[in-house]
Amino acid sequence: MSMNYQDIQAFIYREARLLDDREWDQWLACYHPEVEFWMPAWDDDDQLTSDPHSEISLVFYPNRDGLEDRVYRIRTERSGATMPEPRTTHQISNLEVLEADAQQIQLRFNWHTLSHRYRQTSSFFGTSFYTLDLSGGEPLIRRKKVVLNNDYIHQVIDIYQF
Repeated sequence: MSMNYQDIQAFIYREARLLDDREWDQWLACYHPEVEFWMPAWDDDDQLTSDPHSEISLVFYPNRDGLEDRVYRIRTERSGATMPEPRTTHQISNLEVLEADAQQIQLRFNWHTLSHRYRQTSSFFGTSFYTLDLSGGEPLIRRKKVVLNNDYIHQVIDIYQF
C-alpha cells in the first residue's frame, strides 16, 4: 500500500473528525492492535520525559487495549473526565512527512483542540508524531506520541482532547 500527501492528510483529518463526532468504533479502527499511545510529561527542567516505562507520562498505553478501555469507560459513563461529555473541535496544521517507505510513514503535525464543558471552553495545543503502518489494506496508527504544550491545565484530560 502507498499513500501520497493528500491521502495522509485525509487520514489525519478523518481521525480528528471521528474524535469530534464520537465515532468511537471507527476511531479505534484507525489504530494497530500493538499501537503505542504516549503523551510524555514536562519535567521540572522544562524537558519532555523520554521513557514511558521509567518516567512519568500524562498518558501511556502500550497497546490498543488501553484505548479500548478508555472508550468503554466513556461509553458507560465510568469516566469522571468525561462527565459531562465535552464538545471538541480539532484543528490540524503543519503536516510533515518525516520518513516514508513501503511499510510505514513517520509524520508530525501541529494540533489545536477546543473543548467545551461546564459552560467553559478550554484550549489545548501541541504536536503529534505518528508512525503509520502500511502493511495491510488500510493505514493503521502504530505509534502516536502527543506533546501537549500547555500542560498547566485546570481539568482532567482524556483521549479526545488531542
